[in-house]
Amino acid sequence: MALVQMQGRCDAERMTSKDDVLNAVLPHVVFDGWSRAAMTAAAGELEIDEAQLTQMFPRGPVDLALAWHARGDAEMVARLRAADLDGMRYRDRIALGVRLRLEVADRELVRRAMALFALPQHAALGSAAVWGTASLIWDTLGDTSRDINWYTKRATLSAVYSATVLYWLGDDSEGSAASWAFLDRRIEDVMQIEKVKGKVRESGLFQAFMRGPGRVLDHVRAPRGGL
Repeated sequence: MALVQMQGRCDAERMTSKDDVLNAVLPHVVFDGWSRAAMTAAAGELEIDEAQLTQMFPRGPVDLALAWHARGDAEMVARLRAADLDGMRYRDRIALGVRLRLEVADRELVRRAMALFALPQHAALGSAAVWGTASLIWDTLGDTSRDINWYTKRATLSAVYSATVLYWLGDDSEGSAASWAFLDRRIEDVMQIEKVKGKVRESGLFQAFMRGPGRVLDHVRAPRGGL
């Protein structure tokens, strides 16, 4: 009997996936944050030990938070691919990507994640996650740039996304209407900057620069694999 019970427990452990742990931990994150306490509570409910939990998420809570962020990114991509983008301006397609990403998120979980990634030891990981979201939006919309524009597009959208998240966290308007209006204004600001950049590129001074020291920018390429 003991052998059968042990075998059953081992089978259950093997069947427990990262998604199972993530689903179990989310209710606890609301109260305990992305913490070891939340992970331990989830492990207890799933009847898995700390060793297996560590094997799945070696860096602990931060790995769980990143897994949750990646899940949201994947859902955003699926919704953006399914959206009817015909006749929509490119700037509106970008705004839709940001909006969809926030619509699949939970405010309290995002707030808790921001507290985690505000810690110095996790700040770089948080920035990389935001960059990854911006990159996925561009990739899903068909961006083919491979030069320095690949970087500037993602850096700009990362800034827009980050600012919108902060606004959205404190937004109590119906349907988050104020957040979407804020997002539109930020993208409009970016478009104005792009217009200025276009005029600068047409100037003789800029063209002279690009024929001289600026030629190094011609050799900047996007990383292989996109990210």
